[in-house]
Amino acid sequence: MHCPFCRHPDSRVVDSRTTDDGCSIRRRRQCPDCSRRFTTVETASLMVIKRSGVTEPFSRDKVISGVRKACQGRPVTEDALAQLGQRVEEAVRATGSAELSTHDVGLAILGPLKELDLVAYLRFASVYQAFDSLEDFESAVAELREQRSTTDAGGPAGGLEVPAPAAAAD
Repeated sequence: MHCPFCRHPDSRVVDSRTTDDGCSIRRRRQCPDCSRRFTTVETASLMVIKRSGVTEPFSRDKVISGVRKACQGRPVTEDALAQLGQRVEEAVRATGSAELSTHDVGLAILGPLKELDLVAYLRFASVYQAFDSLEDFESAVAELREQRSTTDAGGPAGGLEVPAPAAAAD
């Protein structure tokens, strides 16, 4: 590691601590040449391959930003979004792969988002799964109703009350 002050090509680690729930290491370093100290943060790199083929580092903030758009107007707190972002990052890192596609990241978002808020889940899924017709929405809602009826015979799940379709009037 080059010293950021004098550009000496070496440094000595003075102190190391884990940060960010053990996902990164903060190191305090000292330059043997100018004796100044500086801090570095080390994380395991996780790259996302976009549809265009461009590769960029995984960003929890980008996940949260995308989910925040789907949650607009819904009773979802910033803390809940931060927890969802952490769950998604933990899930994609648990794959053990150094590179993931945007499709893989989207799949990792759908599960926790469905648990958080069903309306936001439908909004996100409609973009992620490229719904192009009303039938796509109807089948997604029908699938959610089916899952809800098998897991919970009680009230609405995730703040979504899905009424039965009204009979057509002639």
